[in-house]
This record gives sequence, C-alpha cells and structure tokens, in this order.
Amino acid sequence: MADPKGSSFAEFHWQAGYGAFSIGQSNVAAVTRYIQNQAEHHRKTTFQEEYRRFLKRYQVPYDERYVWD
Repeated sequence: MADPKGSSFAEFHWQAGYGAFSIGQSNVAAVTRYIQNQAEHHRKTTFQEEYRRFLKRYQVPYDERYVWD
C-alpha cells in the first residue's frame, strides 16, 4: 500500500458534496432504461444541465457558486 503522506497522494481529496435522488418502485424500469442509454443521452445534454434540471424540478434550493467546485 502506498504511503498516504507520500507525493502520490499530494492532490488527492474526496469531493466536498454530493446529490442523491430516490425513485419509487414504479419508476425502476424507466431508470434502468435511462442508465442503459446514458452515454447517448449525455451527447445531447450535459450532466451539469441535467443536474440543474433535477434541482429545479424537485425544488431543491442551491447556490450556483457552490454546485460545481
């Protein structure tokens, strides 16, 4: 195992935040299809655009200054 104080870990850090959304049983098939087609989907819509849409749709307050650090 590498020494965590060594130079190979100089720039390593965990992310500062995260987002989590849950789904109901009735949405499992749709979410499964979404995951299977995610690469194609993100050719048209960026992750950042989609994440902002989720936040707005579910009325999650956020400050744009801190969403993408």
